[in-house]
Amino acid sequence: MNLALAAQINSFLAALVLVTAFGMLVQKRVYGLIHLFAWQGFFLSLNTAIVGYVAGKHHLYISSVLTLSIKVFVLPYILHVLVNRLKIRRDVETVVNIPRTMLIGIALVIFSYHLTSPVRELSTLVTRSTLAVALATVMIGLLMMITRTHAVTQIIGFLALENGLFFAATSATYGMPLVVELGVALDVLIAAFIFGIFFFQIHAAFDSLNVDQMARLKEGE
Repeated sequence: MNLALAAQINSFLAALVLVTAFGMLVQKRVYGLIHLFAWQGFFLSLNTAIVGYVAGKHHLYISSVLTLSIKVFVLPYILHVLVNRLKIRRDVETVVNIPRTMLIGIALVIFSYHLTSPVRELSTLVTRSTLAVALATVMIGLLMMITRTHAVTQIIGFLALENGLFFAATSATYGMPLVVELGVALDVLIAAFIFGIFFFQIHAAFDSLNVDQMARLKEGE
C-alpha cells in the first residue's frame, strides 16, 4: 500500500467518523445513538489498523483490536443492557434544537480546520489531514454532552469525546505508548460499569435520568 492510497483511505475513514459524530449529534433515540457509537468505533478501529500498517507501528494493531472489542461490542452491549433495564423508550430531549445544534457542529468543524492548519502544513505524517477531523470529533462529543438533558446520552457523548481524543493521538503522533492505551481502555471499561451502577441508583432515587428533572426535584426540596 503506497502512501497516497493510505492517505486517501485514512481521509475516507476520518470522514465516516465525522459523519457518525454528526449523526449522534442529531439523533434523539437512545438505540440510534448506541448504534452510531458502535459504527464510529468500527471506523476508528479500521483507521488505527491502517495507520499501524503504513507507519510500521505494530502496537497500533493491538489498539485496533482493543477498540473493536471494547467500543464496538462490549460498551454498546453494556449500554443496551442499561437502556433495557431502565426501560428507556422515548425520544431524548435536547437543550438546543437540532438545526441550531447542527450549525454549531459545522462551526466547530470549520474552527478545527482553521486551528490545525499550521500543524498540517508542517507535519509529514500520513495522518496529518485527519487531525482537524479528530479535533472536531472531540468538540462535537463535548457539544453533545452539553446539549443533552438525559444522563445516558451525556455518557455516550463522553465516550464519543474519548473516541475523538484517541483519534487525535493516532493522527498527531501515530498513537500513544501501548501501556498508556491499555490503561485508557481499562479505565473506559471500568467507567462504563461505574456509570451503570450510578444510573440504577439515580433511577431508583428519582425515578428518572433527566438531568433537568432531577435539578427541579432538588430545588423543590
